[in-house]
Amino acid sequence: MRYLLLFISFCSFSQEVFKPISPQKEFQPIKIERNLKADGHLDESEWQKAPSISLDYQVEPFQGSKASFSSEVKMLYNHQFLYVAAILSDTIGKNGYRAPNLKRDYVFTENDLFGIAIDGFNDKRNAIVLQSNAYAAQRDLLSFDDRQFDIDWDGLYRVRTHRSDSSWVAEFAIPWQTLRYPKTDGTKTQDWGLNLFRVRRASNELSVWSPLPRSMSPLRMDYAGKLTGIIPPPPTATNIRFIPYLLQVSKKSEGTEIGNSQQADFKAGGEIKWAISPTSVMDFTFNTDFAQADVDLQVNNISRFSVFFPERRQFFLENASLFSAGLAPINEIIGGSMYIQPFFSRTIGLDANVNPIAITAGTRFVFRSEKRNLGGIYMRQGEGDGDPFTNFFVGRYSENFGKQNRVGVIATTKSSPSSVQSTGAVDAFIRFNDKFSFSGMGTLTQDSRNGDQGFAEYGQFLYKTNLVTLYWTQTMVSEKYNPAMGFISRRNILSNSQGIDFNVRGKWLPKFIRFWQPGVYTELYHSLKTGNIIEQRLISGPLWFNLQNGGILGGYIEASVQNLEDTFSPVGIKINPGSYSYFRKGFLLSSDPSSKYSGSTEYGWGGYYNGQLQTVDTKFRIAPIPHVNLGLSWNWGKFENMGADRETKEVNLLILETRLAINPRLQLIGFYQKNTTDNLNSLNMRLAWEYQPLSYVYLVFNTLNYQGTDTTQQKQQSFLAKLSYLKQF
Repeated sequence: MRYLLLFISFCSFSQEVFKPISPQKEFQPIKIERNLKADGHLDESEWQKAPSISLDYQVEPFQGSKASFSSEVKMLYNHQFLYVAAILSDTIGKNGYRAPNLKRDYVFTENDLFGIAIDGFNDKRNAIVLQSNAYAAQRDLLSFDDRQFDIDWDGLYRVRTHRSDSSWVAEFAIPWQTLRYPKTDGTKTQDWGLNLFRVRRASNELSVWSPLPRSMSPLRMDYAGKLTGIIPPPPTATNIRFIPYLLQVSKKSEGTEIGNSQQADFKAGGEIKWAISPTSVMDFTFNTDFAQADVDLQVNNISRFSVFFPERRQFFLENASLFSAGLAPINEIIGGSMYIQPFFSRTIGLDANVNPIAITAGTRFVFRSEKRNLGGIYMRQGEGDGDPFTNFFVGRYSENFGKQNRVGVIATTKSSPSSVQSTGAVDAFIRFNDKFSFSGMGTLTQDSRNGDQGFAEYGQFLYKTNLVTLYWTQTMVSEKYNPAMGFISRRNILSNSQGIDFNVRGKWLPKFIRFWQPGVYTELYHSLKTGNIIEQRLISGPLWFNLQNGGILGGYIEASVQNLEDTFSPVGIKINPGSYSYFRKGFLLSSDPSSKYSGSTEYGWGGYYNGQLQTVDTKFRIAPIPHVNLGLSWNWGKFENMGADRETKEVNLLILETRLAINPRLQLIGFYQKNTTDNLNSLNMRLAWEYQPLSYVYLVFNTLNYQGTDTTQQKQQSFLAKLSYLKQF
């Protein structure tokens, strides 16, 4: 420990975490009478008179330095819209701005972008975040304590951009109905939390209006400035958003297991969103359809953990963070590998084999304020999994206390004629200071079919500064813990995971390296049934470098001890119970993810149980212009002399993705997957046209071929046409 402290002291040239500046920065927009056309040109006279502020504080790469390029922001408002205009100077040239594609909710690390974080209740915790890249593709989310995020929340707003050789301009028109703020009669001023940020990808520079440390993101609203003197209008009498849809679908199936059938269906349904007040929103859905949702990525799982597939259906994605209490990895490695989620929405509307089950109707209520959050979801599912119907309910309550603390409860019930399965949990989040936080949960389950009761809990401490990230995660999951509406990585375990990594910077590093990030991470799992150690892992990345262009050059080593109490069969290779020790090495090379041509390759080799394993994970993307994007990924594994029968086996997973866009609102997306493990081939083609904000036309073609358990091919094919329309009252 003494040497660790000396090392930290030696590297203390990195700027320290500082407190929020006092007094806060302030900005007061002016009110105008007429509506402006958001087209990115700023040629109305009102913009010439508008007050402006500068994003001149650099967070990356040199905390506290002046931003390298001028970023000027102006704000206006009237009775209908809040207007924001950003003039972002650059010398890269009109065609040099980074945007590999024009998809909505694009990848943050791949784009030049400008963002707005608005804390309407000024509680210094939560924010609505609206962003645009240089080609007017939108990215929006809800942020809570800068720890939980509704990335797939879609706000109703308009943004257009204009690009030149000297700058790019983003002009936003944000309806008041999209924002959340305290109730008002339309005559009194309000103060909101506000921060504005810009990312310039050519130099990977982050600049902000209100200063914050490099270890935090611009969504830490206790570091935000203040939007003052604004007079928002009172909420409309209705504030209802109605989204009906019409759907025509044709399906064909051939196979010994899935049967032979052909059918065509017409379906109508929709959703209603009622903003009862600035703090309360009620959603209704009927004949719910998710036919246009993104397909899941195939994986070849060679670990002893269940694979977590993220939710992709829009109705469940909105406000997901309120209901997502539980444990998940903070990123790919920080925090450990365990998931403990009392509620996971993919348990609704999908059977045990992930086939869709019709959802008859449902409703969701959400209340958010600076003191507490309350939510509930009720869904009724049609026939599936042997039951004529199933009812799902989840309720969530959390109370904020202190500056950055929260305690909550969540309860779920899945009821059908055959059973009632319930889950209850109590959770907490405590931020001791700007660097140190704790989160934890205790949860119980009960199943009426067999009377089984189960228990799970976790506790996680996280310490993060500009220089070091430290965590300790402890979990326990009993053998009979079974959240019927949730997700867990594994049962019957007691685990501990610890890790530390550093963010080491200095002039002594080569100029192409931004920082050196050495780290060590451990995981230890005991069986609750026997008390024996069933798995130990140590991963170290002593040579891990983050490059100035956003790429990575890294090498790692992994030591594992696996004590199997039951047979384990990764990719169909049978491994008998016993003790296995092995050592693996690997490296990762990745280029600038925002460039027109980018790629990455990870290669791993070494032992795996009683044999050898080589793996390659390669990705390559061509995006000569933002309107054309071609991506190819290849995952290969070779198992040698492994398992009970000393097998040698190769597996391949190939994924090809194309995205052709006229503009951010009209796109053709193609997605092909081939997996040799089960001889699977799938193709998804989707034409999406957003003909007006959040109103869509979809044309979708799907085909799926795979090898059944009887080794014969199973084939499915479908075509759908869907029209949705959003009307705001």
